Amino acid sequence: MNIDELKNAWNDDVSDDTPEISIEQNNKINLPLEKIRKNMRMEFWSTIGILIFGFAVVWIPVPEAPFKFKFYLTVLLFSMVIVVSFFFSKFFKLYKDISSPMLKTYDSLKDLMYQFDLNKQYYLSFMLSFVPFLVCELIIVIEFLPHRKPLSDVKVATTIISALAIGMFGLFLLGKYWYRIFYGKYVQQIENLLIELKK
Repeated sequence: MNIDELKNAWNDDVSDDTPEISIEQNNKINLPLEKIRKNMRMEFWSTIGILIFGFAVVWIPVPEAPFKFKFYLTVLLFSMVIVVSFFFSKFFKLYKDISSPMLKTYDSLKDLMYQFDLNKQYYLSFMLSFVPFLVCELIIVIEFLPHRKPLSDVKVATTIISALAIGMFGLFLLGKYWYRIFYGKYVQQIENLLIELKK
């Protein structure tokens, strides 16, 4: 058997195993994909707005705050920008893939579901990545805000450990809830169509 015959046999096998998606099914896919794209755009622009607001709050309303306080918070915000940029680069790849979908076969739809699953993990990681920032912000506030009486070491340690535990748990729950509301229900619709195609 020569190379051309092998290629033809391979192409025949692939076409048999990958059923085409009808126009009606394609239309069913486009609605949840458009909702997901819309929510991704909203989330991107609101995150940019929050970061700009954060920089403005640090430098504009508190001119009498010590320079170190402002500098530490600025470094913290720049670190957040780096983390946000990393995760949004991952989300942007998915956004591009679903903006010009070539969903003609069952396999391409299955690949899209794999990408959604991967991005769900990125999403939860994204939310949990803010825990260290919350703790650092708390440390800066404890160090620089005046207290009527000095805080004991035990009080400082208890406050920081509590913030870490509550922050991790709270952000994990928020991430799961946020994902389910803004993306999960639409991904479920596409998954249902995938199950329907499999039958």
